[in-house]
Amino acid sequence: MPDTTIKNVDHNPATEGKTAIFRSLVGEKAPVFLSRSTTGEVSLDDYLGQWVMLFFHPADFTPVCTSEFVRLAQRKGEFDALNTQLIGISVDSIYAHMAWVRWMEEHYNIKIDFPIVEDVSMTIARAYGLINDDSNSTSGARACCFINPQGVIEAKIHYPMQLGRSVDELLRVQKALIEIEKTGMTCPVDWQDGGKMLDYPAEDMRQMEGDWLQQSMKNFDF
Repeated sequence: MPDTTIKNVDHNPATEGKTAIFRSLVGEKAPVFLSRSTTGEVSLDDYLGQWVMLFFHPADFTPVCTSEFVRLAQRKGEFDALNTQLIGISVDSIYAHMAWVRWMEEHYNIKIDFPIVEDVSMTIARAYGLINDDSNSTSGARACCFINPQGVIEAKIHYPMQLGRSVDELLRVQKALIEIEKTGMTCPVDWQDGGKMLDYPAEDMRQMEGDWLQQSMKNFDF
């Protein structure tokens, strides 16, 4: 099996050989990777037509990462209901991933049936702008990327190594992105599933008369 491959990352000749900078990638096509995982070979292209949440973590067999994966496994059904595929990724080899999965399943009475991808060369982490080209570890690669059914990154959240993610918040973001795509509206502060949304397309603001901001926020109460 060849090392992890990336298919659609643009290479700029002006920056070849130079250290890359962290990149947002929001609104851009997600770099398509092909790599081994705990459920077999995985290509991001396999999931076109559904949402994907890439779940990068610094390392297997660590307390924070273990707590995250146990909770994700417990609540996977909620992501399934949103037509969202979970994919974990870290620098660890497929053999470490498989041993870690067995340990979690034995100790917490759960089933981890979503893929955990190996990124030994850190190719995927670099392609997604999580680490620089000269980084020799993925200690800073605790991040989530939300990819829409067309393969575009709609949101990216980056966390420090010491901070575990909130699955409640990840579900809130996923639900919000689905509603935004479905309605063309936007989600205000503290939006929760079923809450009021705001309708103010930027192109219509110039056509509004009077206090356009007040008009835009007419459905929102603090």
